[in-house]
Amino acid sequence: MLQDAYGHLRDKVQIRIWRRAGRSVDRATAQHLFEVINSREDVLRRLIRRCAYLKYVEARLGDRTLYADEILKDGFCLNMIDTPLCPLKVVTNLQEAVWDADIVINGLPSTETHEVFQEISNYWKERITVPVIISLSKGIEAELEPEPHIITPTQMISRSTGIPMENILYLGGPNIASEIYNKEYANARICGAEKWRKPLAKFLRQPHFTVWDNGDLITHEVMGGLKNVYAIGAGMVASLTNESATSKSVYFAHCTSEMIFITHLLAKNPEKLAGPLLADTYVTLLKGRNAWYGQKLANGELTLDMGDSIKGKGMIQGVSAVKAFYELLSQSPLSILHPEEKKPVAPVELCPILKTLHKILISREVPSQAILQALRDETMNDPRDRIEMAQTHAFYRPSLLGQ
Repeated sequence: MLQDAYGHLRDKVQIRIWRRAGRSVDRATAQHLFEVINSREDVLRRLIRRCAYLKYVEARLGDRTLYADEILKDGFCLNMIDTPLCPLKVVTNLQEAVWDADIVINGLPSTETHEVFQEISNYWKERITVPVIISLSKGIEAELEPEPHIITPTQMISRSTGIPMENILYLGGPNIASEIYNKEYANARICGAEKWRKPLAKFLRQPHFTVWDNGDLITHEVMGGLKNVYAIGAGMVASLTNESATSKSVYFAHCTSEMIFITHLLAKNPEKLAGPLLADTYVTLLKGRNAWYGQKLANGELTLDMGDSIKGKGMIQGVSAVKAFYELLSQSPLSILHPEEKKPVAPVELCPILKTLHKILISREVPSQAILQALRDETMNDPRDRIEMAQTHAFYRPSLLGQ
């Protein structure tokens, strides 16, 4: 995403990419990478000039093992093999990467953010200036004590490092990274304190890449995690119904009604989130890694035992988000009065898609096919009823976002 900016600034500033050492590239990926290199004359010439081409020939023949940090230096990302980047300064020592950095971009999964930034905090103890941190992570976690609430990656960063929240921003979609690289039209939203988000939005803005800005950091960050939950189900439905337009439309109606219901629990003015949430959801359901993961699970190409870090795709953040939202919305202190049954129920009881995804992905009680049964609402309720119910009842729970 910063490709053009990097090319413009690389002679003026130092940009370092941290990547853990030791991740090997298997032979099949190395063979495919060799094909990509030879299909691009500019890439081929660049590697020859850098005396780096021969190692890719040896890897293609199986005579050498390539490593993820090694190929990243040459401009190849293990999760985007078909999309060559510009050469990057890559370091495998975390302290070297961040110790004097003015801006740190967090691309870690939420499940690793706290641990890594806890280590980073050790390197920043003697700092005089406070860095700016931009987080791309869209996963969330649930904390149930002292009362149920969500913890987001930006909050984890602040908690781990002591960096004030006004110096931490969130950058989210709707967009697909490879499409941004190919200069297809895309959008993003940067959220946080005005003194940083305004100039950063201006800096990132390009003719093919529109960047909006917003001050509501935490809520937009949570929405980024929420749409990943339902993207997995969208992929399952697409695969199980052979891309049936009707089934996908029914699923979209149900999942958006649940997301809108959840936003009414999280936000005092949820109507402000409707546009951003649905836009990001739409692109994620169509062509995101979480939807891809759901498709592969449903057609048997992947299994849950393979974990949620998938070769060629990276971390599938929707899996941990399913667990977090289910745990959070199952808590009895959050119970709401069911408008029809007139009895207290946990919010998750009004979210059948979320409940089913938890049974498939987390507790593993049912197979992927169960997502289709969740669409066949036995109560015959229109998804619109859930939206109307959320709009007409005071479900807002400020404590969910730690407010």
